[in-house]
Amino acid sequence: MLKKTITYTDYNGVERTEDFYFNFTQAELTEMQYGVEGGLEEQLKRIVNTKDQPAIIREFKNLILKAYGEKSADGRQFMKSAEISEKFAHTEAYSILFMELATDANKASDFVNGIVPKVKGA
Repeated sequence: MLKKTITYTDYNGVERTEDFYFNFTQAELTEMQYGVEGGLEEQLKRIVNTKDQPAIIREFKNLILKAYGEKSADGRQFMKSAEISEKFAHTEAYSILFMELATDANKASDFVNGIVPKVKGA
């Protein structure tokens, strides 16, 4: 799980600093991998190799919003839904994170590595 602390100004002009959480379980990654022709990894490689910028942006946005969720106070649940993702997508925090990742390859790589579950024994 990746926790990103983001400082942003909300739409009332109030500066806020909040923690946002992103994660994929092994089950989610497997479902994503086998949910597209040739596998997710191959699809992403094709998009990157063709330098299809609109497709790269779409996939990156999709990745951020699919990984976003809300952690329960006891840490037992990580709730995700279309509604939760949609609410996050309409915040200035999302905009700041998206621009940071879209303009810095190292931060984008760190983000992706942070949302992928750690394999035991690796």
